Amino acid sequence: MEKTGNKAIALGYFDGLHIAHMRVLSAALSQAENGLAPAVLLFDRPPAQVLTNTAVPRLLTDADRDRLLTDMGFTLLRCNFSSIRGLSPEAFVCDMLKAEYGAAFVSCGFNYRFGLGGKGDAALLQALCVDAGIQCSVSAQVTLSGESVSSSAIRSRIEAGEMAGAVAMLGRPLFFSAPVFRGDMRGREMGFPTANQYLPEGFIVPKFGVYRSVAEVFGKQYPAVTNIGCRPTFDGKSVRSETHIPGFDGDLYGETVTVSLYDFLRPERPFSGQEDLRRQIARDVAAATAPQKI
Repeated sequence: MEKTGNKAIALGYFDGLHIAHMRVLSAALSQAENGLAPAVLLFDRPPAQVLTNTAVPRLLTDADRDRLLTDMGFTLLRCNFSSIRGLSPEAFVCDMLKAEYGAAFVSCGFNYRFGLGGKGDAALLQALCVDAGIQCSVSAQVTLSGESVSSSAIRSRIEAGEMAGAVAMLGRPLFFSAPVFRGDMRGREMGFPTANQYLPEGFIVPKFGVYRSVAEVFGKQYPAVTNIGCRPTFDGKSVRSETHIPGFDGDLYGETVTVSLYDFLRPERPFSGQEDLRRQIARDVAAATAPQKI
């Protein structure tokens, strides 16, 4: 049975919630003024991963993405991609968007693809929506310094340590939330205790090195310095994040801490010994917590 059209649905794979994604999302949100309920269609797995069997590094965990979207005011519509990948473009619009989800308005990006084999594009979506009595908004390409904003462009910058460009395209810092585990206490021995965390599964691994960061602990934000890497001075093997939070004194073991990365300060490198490393950490802390130019 066809549902009454009462939803404004944002379409796309919102893997980063970057500034181009926000154009598509804002178009759906704006329809609340017209009495429509903003919603976003989310797939259980990235379509590219299903189609190519290749995992793409994540810019957001599903939990953080869902929280941000819910905070914006969206209802989350969840869909198993494998179950709908064989739909024709016509069936996707008429049977799924209109009849199943009650779409009265949809928004997408200029490069949106849908339907069996990705045969449908934004132009076809607009035409099919006209026939189905659905309003359709297509957001134009978003560029910064002449380059198209995309998740792949952002990943390239993060992996190269070009955080200023990544932050500009994201419209926010890169952040992750993870529990703190007990390390070997070397940081505490040097006077710089750290919150040790593993990056979430599937999350993008930034360029190894030291970053100016902000740590959110118990709802409060602290300027911090974070090292991402394998700790070559101590023959480390596993990738981890180590964050020193100046001014914080407390037990974080087992607590979930959110770390936001802003600026890349220097690459990770081995040091001759613990004292040499301690002096460098002091310089890193000073650089990370220095007042920022506006």
